Amino acid sequence: MQGNDFRNAQKIVKDLKNRVVITGLGIVSPNGVGVPKFLNSIKNGVSGVRFFPELQKLNFSCQIGAKPKVSEVEKTNYFTNLELKNFNSNGILYGVMAGLDALEDAGIQKKEISELPDWDLGVIFGTGTSGVEKFREAIYKLDAGKVRRLGSTTVGQTMASGISAYLGGKIGAGNRVTTNSSACATGTEAIFMAYEQIASGTARKILCGSCSDDGPYVWGGFDAMKVTTFKHNDQPESGSRPLSATASGFVPGSGAGALMLESMESASERGATIYAEVLGGHVNSGGQRLGGSMTAPNSVAVQRCIKKALSHSEVKPQEIDYINGHLTATIKDPVEIENWCVALGRDGSNFPYVNSLKSMVGHGLAASGSMEAVSAVLQLHHGFVFPNINCDDLHPEISNRIDPRCIPLEKIDVDLRTIVKASFGFGDVNACVIFRKI
Repeated sequence: MQGNDFRNAQKIVKDLKNRVVITGLGIVSPNGVGVPKFLNSIKNGVSGVRFFPELQKLNFSCQIGAKPKVSEVEKTNYFTNLELKNFNSNGILYGVMAGLDALEDAGIQKKEISELPDWDLGVIFGTGTSGVEKFREAIYKLDAGKVRRLGSTTVGQTMASGISAYLGGKIGAGNRVTTNSSACATGTEAIFMAYEQIASGTARKILCGSCSDDGPYVWGGFDAMKVTTFKHNDQPESGSRPLSATASGFVPGSGAGALMLESMESASERGATIYAEVLGGHVNSGGQRLGGSMTAPNSVAVQRCIKKALSHSEVKPQEIDYINGHLTATIKDPVEIENWCVALGRDGSNFPYVNSLKSMVGHGLAASGSMEAVSAVLQLHHGFVFPNINCDDLHPEISNRIDPRCIPLEKIDVDLRTIVKASFGFGDVNACVIFRKI
């Protein structure tokens, strides 16, 4: 095949792809459960970080964290009393709540038990760990020789795909139902995976997102690695400090974010509200080479991921109005900003607006990408950029590279059109997705 013929064939394939849009959002966050509360919190810079006496008793260095506040009454809006009996998996709880809210927000009806499943509806919902507390409970029972006391729900709560299985069953999804797991990149990767399914015509609707468990059995390993902050146990809300010169490590968090992705054709047929269009993205790995490791990103791979996402989305670097960064409040924040500058070819006052949700909710681990994506889409839809709290003392390596005004300390109202969300995870894995306002 000649060069021109090959390029023409590529163009035909692109033209045949379905446009993909977002028609529903759900969020279970440390600073707000449900989109209305969460939206109000991010507009006003409300922190969900707090002190946990349990972590102090267990001799954690970092005794602060961020987890959603979910009442027993709220749980019954999503689970039956029978389901809640012996239920002990916060990650699945958060994911189901966020997922069902996104489905309802999109105006899509769940299939009844007596009906056939919706063959056009799928679930791609990621997690890092599942049911850690349930595992602990099961271990004690097994060690005591009480295997018959484990109950029939232990497997569902502890298997990695528990979250997608619960959601798939609750909504009657008949298309692909699966769970991805790529550390901190999980949520953003899930969005791109859902995009690919719909763009290719394999599905018309995909409920996607990610969730994370919480508590000492999840957070302890990070404390042992000394990547969490220990300097703000007496000032929890000041502890998460992305982009700051006094950042001293991340604050562990948890929660879930969910997005309903749908083909433009399907959304138009239903007359659905459209929050944004997903233009495309890219996922890659740095191979733990050239400075990349289990815990550090390979900058070449990060830059390549961003550039490939732009190319795949047919977006020029100058079109990006806003970046929802990974930005964890570690020594890698200046490196991330440098990578964005190189990948976009933009710096100084020409740099896009950038912020980090982690300043308000800590690092939600596998849930971070999806929660942050929800915050990004809300900013795009409502026309604002939320404040970077705890960032009065911008890191000098960052202020020397980009104009500090690109990192707002107060909410600003601005008409955003094209934005980007990226996540960079343990294991040197990267994911980047680009959204546009319609």
